[in-house]
Amino acid sequence: MPVSTASVNSGNPGSPSTGEPVVYLVVGTLRRSHGIRGDMLLDVLTDFPERLKPGTFVYLGDEKRPIKITRRRPHNEGLLLGFEGVNNAEQCARYRTLLVYVPMEDRPPLPEGEYYHHQILGMTVVDEHGTTLGTLREIIETGANDVYVVLNDQTPAREILIPALKQVLLDVNLETRTMRVHLLPGLVDDLDADQE
Repeated sequence: MPVSTASVNSGNPGSPSTGEPVVYLVVGTLRRSHGIRGDMLLDVLTDFPERLKPGTFVYLGDEKRPIKITRRRPHNEGLLLGFEGVNNAEQCARYRTLLVYVPMEDRPPLPEGEYYHHQILGMTVVDEHGTTLGTLREIIETGANDVYVVLNDQTPAREILIPALKQVLLDVNLETRTMRVHLLPGLVDDLDADQE
């Protein structure tokens, strides 16, 4: 069962914190105006930029102000978006640096065995024998595969890095908020030796 995650920018301001009800997901950051029609450059922070199309409502800033996308075109690594009621560079200025959100219920479904970061952050991680290893506190995106940072609450605290690989991740249960893993040989033993 391959398990991977889709980024929703869980480390940026405005993203949901572990344990809070999730209402909106960050999909980008508005940077600057472009041209004379009121288009704005968006730094894309979603794996699904295709959903940001004309006619779609997005929500801007901490107040989650709704605004409709009227135009869209690719630009370098980002997108140029036009918004309803924004017709020149002066009007764009009030939206610079704002985060752009979409409602969580509008997120695209993922293939079986893949999860959004906010779905698994905060999960209790156990080994294949049911021993609690700690809580999934962070996800490091390496390019090849994600790495889960698991922190226990023991003294001294211990951090375990778990690669998100098919042979390591045995089960993810969203209802019980638990992840069952098979630790690669030597990982925990090496950590125990380091602490002695």
